[in-house]
Amino acid sequence: MEKNDVRRRQGLTQAQLAQRAGTTQPVISAYEHGRRDPGYEMLRKLVEAAGERLRLDAVSAGTDLPPPADVEEHARRLLDVLSLADAIPRRRPDPVLRAPLLVSR
Repeated sequence: MEKNDVRRRQGLTQAQLAQRAGTTQPVISAYEHGRRDPGYEMLRKLVEAAGERLRLDAVSAGTDLPPPADVEEHARRLLDVLSLADAIPRRRPDPVLRAPLLVSR
């Protein structure tokens, strides 16, 4: 969801939302353009000022991949990871040693 979806969905201008939320239009603009981030309470206040309700859900941060069923599957996964690592091009070291120029006076 974009930062201004709620405001636009309700057909509000930045100035109207700012007035309802008890802030200023430049603050709303800064939030919408990513120059500032509202805290949770301010975000809740803005959403409610637009006539909607903010809901926060917690979800498991678990992995999409279940644990390996056996040692063979574990080995196959490890080989896959190592093969991917081998496929990444290596950066050759610069043959010239780069160091800052030291000047004394």
